[in-house]
Amino acid sequence: MAKKIVTMGEILLRLTTPGNSRFVQARSFDAIYGGSEANVAVFLANMGMESYFLTKLPDNEIGQSAINFLRTYGVNTDYVVRGGERVGIYFLEKGTSVRPSKVVYDRKNSSICDIEVEEIDFDSVFKDADWFHLSGITPALGEKCIQLVEKAVEYAKKKGIPVSVDLNYRNKLWDYAEFEKVMVKIIKDVDVCFGWIDDDSEKGHKIADFAKQGVDLKGFKDIFSSMKKRFNVKYVVTTLRDNYSATHNAMSALIYNGEELYQSKKYDFTIQDRVGAGDAFAAGLVYKLVNGSDYKDALEFATASCVLKHTVEGDFNLCIESEIMAITGGNTSGSVQR
Repeated sequence: MAKKIVTMGEILLRLTTPGNSRFVQARSFDAIYGGSEANVAVFLANMGMESYFLTKLPDNEIGQSAINFLRTYGVNTDYVVRGGERVGIYFLEKGTSVRPSKVVYDRKNSSICDIEVEEIDFDSVFKDADWFHLSGITPALGEKCIQLVEKAVEYAKKKGIPVSVDLNYRNKLWDYAEFEKVMVKIIKDVDVCFGWIDDDSEKGHKIADFAKQGVDLKGFKDIFSSMKKRFNVKYVVTTLRDNYSATHNAMSALIYNGEELYQSKKYDFTIQDRVGAGDAFAAGLVYKLVNGSDYKDALEFATASCVLKHTVEGDFNLCIESEIMAITGGNTSGSVQR
């Protein structure tokens, strides 16, 4: 029987400049939908899971379009709340070579910012749920979203439902002090935390620098050990990215279970679309853990999932399990399959 996995967050209208054109050059935009938790929901549905996405969207044609987009990929939208003023938007300018990609948000006063905890029937949403996933992006959207996330996490923990949190700090949405104040409460006693909060401010190492080449494994183990003791997190996880250019990266990942710090294989790859890669990583790890894999196998699968997502246009990782497993098995030649 397929596992029931609940995700919660904001789905956004994504408007991308054609090709690698700049914002100031664009005379049209390619329109799709995406967003961190929605990306996770789509991947899990694609893997055959009973995937539920919880959000609030306006009761108009654009809100319905976002719902239809999720349904296309098999995501259950039964618990989406309707109301509010608008769908949030983000504009994407895809970088190339030495020019990085850029994101501009237009999501202020979107429908989810107006959500009330009382609008959610948590008993129905979490009935028979096997996992709950969310990210730090949602509480960054305002006080009502903070209350929603806190209530949902509290409910899931009370029911014994495993919880994963992708910290996903976005400096365009809130400052680090506010992020830390909110997220330290949310990640306490969760099963998986993607990213970390370092309690040693003297190190000046509060936010992950994924662009930094070279891995200080001892430093990571110290930070992750501190996370484990401070928050009682079962697994602390992170990706490690070498940014050679906007279109050429290398990547591995780390997971810590309180005793061992395990590092995945490292991959070198070119990029078609980087957005959603972290969500593909999170979704891959959740998929394997909820289905009984050990944490090492889960990390290898998640890393390969993340790497493969870079080759797929749009926010969603639409690769199937056999394709991801082929990457973990070393088949990275890209040869035509006939």
